[in-house]
Amino acid sequence: MRITNILVNHMHEPLGFQFNDLRIEFVIEADHYESLEKQLLIWEDTDFKPLVYDSQRIAYDTNFFDVALNLRPRTRYRVEVICYTADQKKYQSHTFFETGKMNETFTADWIGNVDKTIQNTLFKKNFSIDKEIATARLYMTGLGVYESYLDGQKTSDEYLAPGITAYDQWIQVQTYDVTEQLKTAGTHDWLISTGDGWYKGTIGFDGGQKNIYGDQQQTIAELHLSFTDGTTKVIPTNETWLTTSGKVTHSGIYYGEDLDDTLVVSHWQPVVKLATDKRLLKDRLSLPIKKMEQLSVQAILDTPCHEQVLDFDQNQAGWFEFYNREPKGTKLVFQVGEILQAGNFYRDNLREARASFVYTSDGEEKWVRPHFTYFGYRYVKVTGNTLPLQAQDFKACVLYSAMPTTGAIHTDDPKVNRLFQNILWSQKSNFFDSPTDCPQRDERLGWTGDATIFSKTAALNMAVFAFFKKYMQDVAIEQELHEGRPTMYAPAFGNKEGGPAIWGDAATMIPWHMYQAYGDPAILKQNYQQMKAWVNWVSQQADSDHLWTKSFQFGDWLALDNENPALPTGKTDEAFIATTYYFASSQIVAQTAELLGHAEDADYYRTLARQIKAAIKAEYITAKGRVALDTQTAYALTLAFDLVSADQRSRVVEDLVNRLKKDKNHLKTGFVGTAFICKVLSEYGQHKLATKIFLQADLPSWLYAVDQGATTVWERWDSVEPDGKMNPEGMNSLNHYSIGAIMEWAYTYLLGIHDHTPGYKKVTFAPKFDRRLKNVQGHFDTPYGRLAILYQIESDEQHTIKISLDIPFGMTVTVDLPRIKKVLVNKKQFFGRFELTCGHYEISYRPTKDYIEHYHVQTPIAEILADPALVEQIRMIDPIVDFFEQDPNAKDIFGGQTLRQLAANLPFITISEEHLEKIEKLLAETSIP
Repeated sequence: MRITNILVNHMHEPLGFQFNDLRIEFVIEADHYESLEKQLLIWEDTDFKPLVYDSQRIAYDTNFFDVALNLRPRTRYRVEVICYTADQKKYQSHTFFETGKMNETFTADWIGNVDKTIQNTLFKKNFSIDKEIATARLYMTGLGVYESYLDGQKTSDEYLAPGITAYDQWIQVQTYDVTEQLKTAGTHDWLISTGDGWYKGTIGFDGGQKNIYGDQQQTIAELHLSFTDGTTKVIPTNETWLTTSGKVTHSGIYYGEDLDDTLVVSHWQPVVKLATDKRLLKDRLSLPIKKMEQLSVQAILDTPCHEQVLDFDQNQAGWFEFYNREPKGTKLVFQVGEILQAGNFYRDNLREARASFVYTSDGEEKWVRPHFTYFGYRYVKVTGNTLPLQAQDFKACVLYSAMPTTGAIHTDDPKVNRLFQNILWSQKSNFFDSPTDCPQRDERLGWTGDATIFSKTAALNMAVFAFFKKYMQDVAIEQELHEGRPTMYAPAFGNKEGGPAIWGDAATMIPWHMYQAYGDPAILKQNYQQMKAWVNWVSQQADSDHLWTKSFQFGDWLALDNENPALPTGKTDEAFIATTYYFASSQIVAQTAELLGHAEDADYYRTLARQIKAAIKAEYITAKGRVALDTQTAYALTLAFDLVSADQRSRVVEDLVNRLKKDKNHLKTGFVGTAFICKVLSEYGQHKLATKIFLQADLPSWLYAVDQGATTVWERWDSVEPDGKMNPEGMNSLNHYSIGAIMEWAYTYLLGIHDHTPGYKKVTFAPKFDRRLKNVQGHFDTPYGRLAILYQIESDEQHTIKISLDIPFGMTVTVDLPRIKKVLVNKKQFFGRFELTCGHYEISYRPTKDYIEHYHVQTPIAEILADPALVEQIRMIDPIVDFFEQDPNAKDIFGGQTLRQLAANLPFITISEEHLEKIEKLLAETSIP
């Protein structure tokens, strides 16, 4: 047994964050469960003095401590977790966290340059150290984005700080440990370099606007030095600093960057002190944006247009770095794109984003990178070089908010595996301090609807609690400014529009989803008032019957079932979608109120939810369970949000299946319905159909994009058309995570991590097996540790299913296997549902009905014709199948009929009873591929 992965507010050794609702959690690695006691000790500093918190020894029933502790500013706390076994063996592990400035007022000043038009403002200060340093901490921020250097060395490994916020409402302060950089006595050089970033650069929808939050680059900082003799010193930004312009001549999030290394930095002059409100300064919530991965050039292409293009073989977000070998004065131009067209470089879908890096060489051999921008790209076109390009001179630095990956699924289908990789890559590309819609074009905004739809999948793929806690602070701030209504994206960058369903429901659903995933109510406490404010705002828009019929709605955005293809809102009644989400959010607020001990609120919103549900049923659902809206999305939402009674549910499922048959078992859903179709099918007895839809590879389908070479998820089902051409629609991103929400279905039904209590202390393992995916393995790093699953449907006569299951300490798993009579678990027999605790388990059973499905007499001719090997075998018995090759329209007209129906209904087709019986026997013996 050992204690690992101690987290403080879901972060590893956090420095300078806000520590409201302090929680310490840990993982125990063990091969079996045993009764334990746990204890938490917290000291100030690392010298074990003084002890400020002792939980005492308490029974282990959860793997966390919620700590009530008055923290002090700029203080490091040592944390120790101890576990005791029944025979008094002791296991312990430790970590630390450190507070930032908290509510301590800055003595430093905001400083800037008198020239507001400078594109890269530099600030410098020289200072001396004549005593031995014990600790050195830097508390600072900048507007728009900044980098800080001590003696030419960057003071941290994060980029584009301070991240994205509504800077007129709150500005995040970063804390850096710079002790090692200042160990040497003597004179030190401190340089701060700033760019426009999101603060004053062009940003926002439809091309964006400049100077939304301000018109001048600036910084504020305090360097706190503690010496070994017990004395201290603070070096602040103030009037003693100097400033000038740097070598970045232009930069912007959409623009890219122009860097001229031939420029000589000179003309230093005194700074000006600025009146920016210091009360806006807050310790950070944002996870740092870091270089999380690195990719190499996989090919240097010479295109038909005679361009030189670098292919990194993966669409992603960040920037590229290159080793400069060019002579002084050479101007290199790097442009980025997501796709080639006819083998040539393409970037029209970036719209007004210039998205380029222009570098003027100083003749020095060195690695070069941008500083104040980032790109979404796979390909880089290079012009201006005088020397041949070499692959080893380039690397793609993948940037995203520093979150570990927590989940993965792998199957025996390579295309499915690529899809899951694409979903994760789109999450990485867009979890860039804010959950952006896309990383490449002139948008890159924290759209609330996309985040709402994807948030459950996000929490399975990566550790996102801290990420979403910060984002929900952004959403809450916009709500405060807009009467409780979330804006379309957060921060809003001056756009006051907002309020449609799903997009607005980020206010309730994202905090609730994070609570369900992590078991920590801190995000609910942070956003509770704004969760209520959202539902209250919708109540003002609803009519007297509690139907939400007023205000703008996105509907089922980008659905394919609207009779007018020009309308992207889909066919499903917008008021039905909106009112359904109004009901769901009211339920969430009621549950949150009960959880947080607000009984009166809980009663009010519970009653409201009942009234809304009754209104939906009265308007849209008959007494026998018929949904008035015959669309895939309407049926899916009815089932997903439990809008009908249990005895009506089978009718809705049947109607959904029939609707899908009319649509040739292809999705017509948009942003809203797509997230639910496969889930409700699998949940209510139609897993085979759900899997069929999931595995389709023609339009519209998830695997269509994979077949087209996608390495991330697209915004549209048909972002790239079958001939390889980009869809001409102006809104067309190839790196958009929303429809990647299907991966939640895969974790839940394919891998089998089904029901769970908040935080995964109790889990139901209930996979839905399908013969088309015979080998599945995956894992999810829950708050208790890794839950790992592997199963295989054997090809023996009885199609035995073998499962490996690894359960972490502290978790109880209820195993609920389908078609089960008895099962062997580590060679012991179990019957029906059973529970397992920590350990490794080998499970084997033979289902009461096998998963290798066969054709049968009722199989439609269209399904038979899709199997070329079977068609050849039928042709050897009778040439009836030739009819479909002779008439290309026959399949569409008669494809739904069985062979017997075909023979009986078409007088010009003759087939003997003997041949029909032979064919039917063949069908029964042939497994469906």
